[in-house]
This record gives sequence, structure tokens and C-alpha cells, in this order.
Amino acid sequence: MVGLEPRQHQLLLAVRGLPANLRPTIGTLAERLVVKHHTLTELLDRLEAVGLAQREPDPEDKRVVLVSITPRGRAMLDRLSLAHRAELAKTAPTLLEALKTVVGAL
Repeated sequence: MVGLEPRQHQLLLAVRGLPANLRPTIGTLAERLVVKHHTLTELLDRLEAVGLAQREPDPEDKRVVLVSITPRGRAMLDRLSLAHRAELAKTAPTLLEALKTVVGAL
């Protein structure tokens, strides 16, 4: 949707869904997405270029970079979530029937 790659979407979701006890550093996000530091940096570069995410220095430790989602990025995630929910609602009956068939065959 709108040129957003799946990995970029995953990065935005990882930032938004990060537990409160974790800081959104590049290292933390790379670990959660199971990618290398440089891969996450490249993903973040592309998100920053289109205004969906931003880097900020950590006020407590200037060596650390924190990642945040811009208002535009939050709006994009909201639109994608609505589209995903609509798709799931549309396919749920078919998936439920398939699941019943599989479970019934066990």
C-alpha cells in the first residue's frame, strides 16, 4: 500500500508495539525484527526519506539514537490496520470453514 515495503511496515509496527520497558533504539529494533544493525538502518533511512519515521538523539546518552514514528507514519499505520481488519473480516468465514474441515479430519 502506497509503496510501503513489508519490512518497513514491520519496523513501524515494532516501534509502535514496543513494550514500555524497552527503548526504541536501532539495536533493540534490529534484535526484535531479527535483522542486522545495518539492515535496520537502511529500512529507517527509507522511512525517514518519506516522512514516516525519524531518529532523535537519546537525551540521556547522546551516543544512542532513538527511533520514533511521525504523525504521518501513525496515520499510515492506522490506514493499514483498517485495511487489514476489513480483509480479515471478509475472509474470516472461509478461513473458519477451512479450519473446521481440518479439525474434523483429525
